[in-house]
Amino acid sequence: MHQTVGVRWNDLFDDLAGQFDAEHERARRLEAVEDERLRVARTTLRQRLAALQAALEPGECIDLELLSGDRLRAEPIEFGAEWFFARLPSVAGHYASVLVPLAGMGSVILTRSQLDRSLAPRPEAPESLTARLGFVMPLRDLARRRVHCELTTTLGVLRGTIDLVARDHLDLAVHDLDTPRRTPDVAAFRVVPLHEIRLVRVAGDVAN
Repeated sequence: MHQTVGVRWNDLFDDLAGQFDAEHERARRLEAVEDERLRVARTTLRQRLAALQAALEPGECIDLELLSGDRLRAEPIEFGAEWFFARLPSVAGHYASVLVPLAGMGSVILTRSQLDRSLAPRPEAPESLTARLGFVMPLRDLARRRVHCELTTTLGVLRGTIDLVARDHLDLAVHDLDTPRRTPDVAAFRVVPLHEIRLVRVAGDVAN
């Protein structure tokens, strides 16, 4: 008799323990689903593109549609706070590198695999100095290097050398690609608000 009762109590305790484990696992899964939902909801476009760039295969590209109407097949190289550098593998010769302000993008066209990789959780890593730099910093670097650029703006395309970059605008000395930036050869000086820039094509490859 006592043995039978003991067995029944053991069965009861085992059943309660099983229910507790099942409820605990269910709660854990619900919490994980909610954490993932919140993580995705807080993700920015820049974070998704940077995550995708880290997961791209060598030579793999993404397609971009800009607000200017341009469509690019680009290989992202480096990300700042509100911009990224990319190569255009299909472009031969000049302007094979681009500086893309995120504000100038209309949409990103991805494959299913790229879409999934852009949302996949990745280990936390220390943020690089470049990742904290605003759009003015790469523009100032281009000005310092005296690199010939092609600026796509809301009003059209301008070509020349960036002379200086201020807080919200830049000065562009307009001249031909084959002509050095010399005052007698400058056709005009244009002051361009940064928010009007949709794309900067860069002569040569400076995205290293």
